[in-house]
Amino acid sequence: MKEILTRLFKHEVLSEEEAYDLMKNITQGKYNETQIAALLAAYQMRGVKVDEIIGFRKALLETRIPVNLDEYKPIDIVGTGGDGKNTFNISTCASFVVAGAGYHVAKHGNYGASSVSGAGNVMELHGVKFTTDESKLRRSIEGCNMAYLHAPLFNPAMKFVAPVRKAIQVRTLFNLLGPLINPCIPAYQLLGVADLPQMRLYTNTLQRLGIGFAVVNSLDGYDEISFTSEFKVMTNLYETIYTPSDLGFSLARQEDLYGGSTPQEAAKIFDNVLLNQATKSQKECVLINASFAIQTMEPGKDIYECIDIAKESLESGKAWNTFQKFIELNS
Repeated sequence: MKEILTRLFKHEVLSEEEAYDLMKNITQGKYNETQIAALLAAYQMRGVKVDEIIGFRKALLETRIPVNLDEYKPIDIVGTGGDGKNTFNISTCASFVVAGAGYHVAKHGNYGASSVSGAGNVMELHGVKFTTDESKLRRSIEGCNMAYLHAPLFNPAMKFVAPVRKAIQVRTLFNLLGPLINPCIPAYQLLGVADLPQMRLYTNTLQRLGIGFAVVNSLDGYDEISFTSEFKVMTNLYETIYTPSDLGFSLARQEDLYGGSTPQEAAKIFDNVLLNQATKSQKECVLINASFAIQTMEPGKDIYECIDIAKESLESGKAWNTFQKFIELNS
């Protein structure tokens, strides 16, 4: 570790193989918490490179509990988290809108970190039981187009860094890795990031990995399309900056997307969205994230057609019915 830290302090870049070996040692508990904290601090100051993140990802995926959902070609809709905005569960709502539209979704989620309620919180409050049982996950995705993979169950090696991450209370390298280690390795991904350097990092990484993707960022620092400002979308086909009005939507205020002060409040907002009873800003924010997810799977469709598909899922009640079926299959 001393040699690695010395190199990082000199701004040297590890090879993919060196990064793999380093993460493998972490997952095997070979470093103490002080060493891990120093490593995370070094990366926080220097930034991680594509070869490194691919090596780290490979090591973490080797320690996961694998799930084979390949035949469904699912999409994962996820943000890096830690943007400090305490929004409601936008990506999870969007997941059910996409599933309601007939597409397969394998949502990789966790409890809230910087927000009151993450995907895991809202699922638990609705009685959902988390599982690593592949047969149950396959039954869920076949029965309602949606499976939820709760990250702590599938990535047991992460326990070696959990105390350090909790103690330092800032975003780290592992926030960047989280969206890349969905245990089913989905065919598609809509990935929300909080800043433009992350956007470039993920775009280059996902291109190397051969995953169909869209990386999105609101230019005022949200790790999803928030409609609170202009936003940028990068895919393996195009790179564009949009304003909400470009797509027929309204500018939102930060308070419009507030996720509540308790998990119960957050769950109520979540239900209102899927019941099509949410505020205009809440509804539009979910619809646009769902729309770009649909386009990620259907690159031949323009975004306006994808918006229509998402609207139909939400306004017809299909998204809510999908969520109800999901609860039935996973309780």
